[in-house]
Amino acid sequence: MIEDRAKKIKLLILDVDGVLTDGRIIYDNFGDEIKCFSVYDGFGMTLLYRAGIKSVIITAKKTRIVERRAKDMHVANVYSGYKKLKIYEKVIKKFRVKDEEVCFMGDDLIDLPVLKRAGLSVAPPEAIDEVKTFCHYVTKKSGGKSAVRELIEIILKSQGLWHKVTAEYVK
Repeated sequence: MIEDRAKKIKLLILDVDGVLTDGRIIYDNFGDEIKCFSVYDGFGMTLLYRAGIKSVIITAKKTRIVERRAKDMHVANVYSGYKKLKIYEKVIKKFRVKDEEVCFMGDDLIDLPVLKRAGLSVAPPEAIDEVKTFCHYVTKKSGGKSAVRELIEIILKSQGLWHKVTAEYVK
């Protein structure tokens, strides 16, 4: 059951394109890359941070846009590179967590090695079929359109932290 796995999570690791964004890359007239992020995902990340659960981004391609968004969302570290499993192994050592204490959300082939290791593997509904086959949960919301927020709510509610981090809003 998803809640049983979510109760153990101490670290959330996210891919970017297709997870925090809808997977599109837009270039402006100057050749600069533009990405669209969900404010709901961002606020969810703030709630996760307030609950004391750390987060990390592992993305294939390093961009200033991702660095900026990560800072806004209280993400502990951003790692880039195509060998995501190697980065994952470095991250779990740094944060002193076990596989079963990690939730990873990805959507494409490059994410599969990490999805197979993480205690809670999640994908948005647009993920490729091979990815969805290995995931414990596929979100109802789309990548870049509150999928991450949906996942965070599951984690926080499973751990009994939801009311604590939302109390000031829901009085």
